[in-house]
Amino acid sequence: MSGHRFLLDTNAVIYLIGGSLATNTLPDGEYGLSVITEIELLSFPSLTIDEEKTIRILIDSVQRLPLSDAVRDATIGLRRRVGLKLPDAVIAATALQWGAVLLTNDSRMADIPDLKTQTLVLKRI
Repeated sequence: MSGHRFLLDTNAVIYLIGGSLATNTLPDGEYGLSVITEIELLSFPSLTIDEEKTIRILIDSVQRLPLSDAVRDATIGLRRRVGLKLPDAVIAATALQWGAVLLTNDSRMADIPDLKTQTLVLKRI
C-alpha cells in the first residue's frame, strides 16, 4: 500500500462498477467513501437486485466514513464559503477530514480550497 488515502465520489463508484474506467485499476492506497455516497448509490429508484449486490460488495471492501462532528463542521464551512450542494459539501468535507484525495469527475470539486482531487480517465466511446 502506498500510504495514500482516496475517497471515492459517487460518480467514481458508478464508473468503477459500470466498467467505464479506461483501466480496471485504481491507484494503490487506502479507500473510503462517505456515508452520503453510500446513501446516494443505494437510493436509485431503478436499482436492480444485482446492481445493489455489486454496490454492497464494493461498499464492504472500503472504509465507510460516518458523518462525524468534524465532518459536520467542515460541511457547514464549505457550504458557507463555496456554496456547494449539501451532498457535495459532505463528500468534500469527508475527504478533507480524512486527509484523502477525492477521486471524482465533478469539476466543481477541483475548485474547493485545500481539497485534493484526481480525475478518473474514462473509456472512449
